[in-house]
Amino acid sequence: MEMNPTALLLDLAARAQSASHRDTLHDLLSAGHRAWCEGVADVRAGVDRETSSLSDAEFAERCAAAGAAWEEGMAREEAISALAFVTWDAAPAAMAYIELAERAAHFGVCLLGEEVL
Repeated sequence: MEMNPTALLLDLAARAQSASHRDTLHDLLSAGHRAWCEGVADVRAGVDRETSSLSDAEFAERCAAAGAAWEEGMAREEAISALAFVTWDAAPAAMAYIELAERAAHFGVCLLGEEVL
């Protein structure tokens, strides 16, 4: 049974709290990154559906209320992405990913290889 991104991120973050082996943490972080990307994509699709019938003025108000202002010159699609990111970033699953990444970083684990750094 495949977990949704939220459940998976919460599970991975919980598992990371007792992990200290670098390979284990890297595997958890890698799976977490994929789940984070899937989660933000799901939220973006939901925001797109929910706001498709709103006028530009109504949509701008929704963005402003969420703290994702629709800035001048920004295309509606960009504003939808900004609103989705702000929405996802405040979700428990996204916060769990941050904790997972911080735990991994504590042991010197990241997703970028040393050659990139």
